[in-house]
Amino acid sequence: MSGFGIYVHWPYCATVCPYCDFNVYRARGVDNAPLLAAIEADMAAHAARFGKREAASLFFGGGTPSLLRGEEIVRLIDAASRSFVLSTDCEITLEANPEDAALFAEQAAAGINRFSVGMQALDEDALKALGRKHNVATAVRAVETAAATGARVSLDLIYAREGQSVEAWRTELKQALALPAEHLSLYQLTIEPGTAFDRRVARGKLTLPDAELAAAHYEATQEVCDAAGAPAYEISNHARTEAARARHNMIYWRGGDWIGVGPGAHGRITHEGARLATEAQRRPADYIDAVNEHGVGWISEAQLTRAQAADELLLMGLRIDEGVDRRHYAAMLGRDFDANALNWLREQGLIAFDDAHVLLTRTGRVVANTIAAELSFAND
Repeated sequence: MSGFGIYVHWPYCATVCPYCDFNVYRARGVDNAPLLAAIEADMAAHAARFGKREAASLFFGGGTPSLLRGEEIVRLIDAASRSFVLSTDCEITLEANPEDAALFAEQAAAGINRFSVGMQALDEDALKALGRKHNVATAVRAVETAAATGARVSLDLIYAREGQSVEAWRTELKQALALPAEHLSLYQLTIEPGTAFDRRVARGKLTLPDAELAAAHYEATQEVCDAAGAPAYEISNHARTEAARARHNMIYWRGGDWIGVGPGAHGRITHEGARLATEAQRRPADYIDAVNEHGVGWISEAQLTRAQAADELLLMGLRIDEGVDRRHYAAMLGRDFDANALNWLREQGLIAFDDAHVLLTRTGRVVANTIAAELSFAND
């Protein structure tokens, strides 16, 4: 089953990191009440439009939702429970900055059962270069504090940073794997348009590893995680057990449905035979005004074509170890994958497939987007 989830975007951050291209704003004495009320109303409007579905996950992303106090999280979880049905084992995730660890206990008491801790690095110089405000000791304590609540714990790290050697990354990753976290999201540093890092690259002030060195970092990541019993189940995500896999993200990768509420949030909903893409107003004030005036915070709602929906499923599904569900893909597109394209990619050692799924090999994962483009083009 692809499942159904709820994504809540909290846009405020204490500081904006130079690599971040998410919809974020500095929290400068902001009154949270109007935005909390708008998110509550937006959830209710989604339920009225699309039905009171059962949610397997509720994900608080951002921004920095770990700035929220326990009573504010209770308010949002209660709103989700009124508008939808939260499954008895609903995964309720909070993206958290290490410096907010003092709030973890009350956030867990409020209902958070999974913390995703944004460590980003276990190197002091790297943390400064990434614009992070915590140090290594604070990051380690944050993971330990999150684990002490009894919640599941995931941690984020960024690798292939400027000047980082493969051996230094191996050492850093082993340190992270020794912490009480059962899930790791390990991302190669990429330069997103419009970010501070993008401007530094343009000025020649930032240089990243070349493709060969970046590939060596990726291979080292797989080797170290495999040896530690945390294999990749998705290109950038590793889990010690199947139960530790990110349930919310699996909804995305399997082509499931989710609503997106909060400034700039995106949603995908299958409704009356159509696949709908929603996007909320980006600026918090505009989002609040939209909800107050129209009941929902959308800036746009579009019906995806069959080809667009199938392409999204292909791009996302190829990322996970189980691959793309062929029946789901064929139902979206109206036909199966092109047999010649499948056979050619298998001959190159880039994919494997059977009657049920198409999946990437380890070699293919390095060029996942290229393979997705090849398969999509073959089906045009």
